[in-house]
Amino acid sequence: MSLKIRLALAGAKKRPYYHIVVADSRSPRDGRFIEKVGSYNPMLPADHAERIRLQDERISHWVKMGAQPTERVARFLGKAGIIPMPAISEQPHQSAPKKKAQERLKAAGG
Repeated sequence: MSLKIRLALAGAKKRPYYHIVVADSRSPRDGRFIEKVGSYNPMLPADHAERIRLQDERISHWVKMGAQPTERVARFLGKAGIIPMPAISEQPHQSAPKKKAQERLKAAGG
């Protein structure tokens, strides 16, 4: 059984709130989980103390047992100092201007 530490959506429409849970990787996102180990409230300001709440000892226990955090949760745990800070992967370039638009920008900008 492979374990994941991931976010489970618990908020209402347009009011997101997430529980940080340990779950079997085959379980649905908001479905069955083993244990709640924290919460994340993206509606609060970034510097607010209650934005991310973590149970450090329980998370450390599950990481030692082999649970793998998802990318977003790994960032939270890295900032809290529970695990080493993960390398930030490249963001998609889908929103960047296309080739012809970039050429026009180069021609106009010099």
